[in-house]
Amino acid sequence: MPDSHTPVLRTEHLTRLVGSTPLVNDVNVAVVRGEIMAICGPSGAGKSSFLRLMNRLDEPTSGTCFLDGMDYRQLAPRELRRRIGLVLQTPFLFPGTVADNLRFGPSQRSEMVPDSVVAHLLLQVGLTGFASRPVTELSGGEAQRVSVARTLANSPEILLLDEPTSALDDTAKRTVEAVIVDVVRANKLTCLIVTHDISQAARLADRAMLMRAGRLERIVAAQEITHA
Repeated sequence: MPDSHTPVLRTEHLTRLVGSTPLVNDVNVAVVRGEIMAICGPSGAGKSSFLRLMNRLDEPTSGTCFLDGMDYRQLAPRELRRRIGLVLQTPFLFPGTVADNLRFGPSQRSEMVPDSVVAHLLLQVGLTGFASRPVTELSGGEAQRVSVARTLANSPEILLLDEPTSALDDTAKRTVEAVIVDVVRANKLTCLIVTHDISQAARLADRAMLMRAGRLERIVAAQEITHA
């Protein structure tokens, strides 16, 4: 369960402008350790733009973000992106096998991931026995679960998910949703998930940020999302 006393991620007047257009406009939010926070709103609300600021794929024009109380600009981008992992809407997997993909991130730090760890990561996402499977033979749902496992291989503290099920059919969607909840709870992660699906937000999240035109309008409890 979330620890309501421990903010692990906190934004302070976070803003991103492109020209004179605010994509994210003066957002202040604290995400507590262990919670799943949904980010909801209409198209163009700034949901994905906000998420990309969390691990500095995009840079804020003003304001900042604090990770465990430290201004994230004090961290090297590679270290920040290891600690705050991102899973995109469309899985981008490297050529080769599933195991090759899981080992990629740690290999950039000269760390070797043994077969036993690969097997454990795949067990967590429901893909036992897939280590030697070429990525070209994966379904969309399987590829998305490999993306989650590849992110977990970096031992992140926070998991960012950008519309992770929007390209999947209903069966694969529910499978990936179950994986997300199980992975977050089992690894004691904090999770921010962008979704246009209000029902999904209600199923998965503890709280939801409601955004419009780049601004944070309010934060509501999961059971209030469908009414908000």
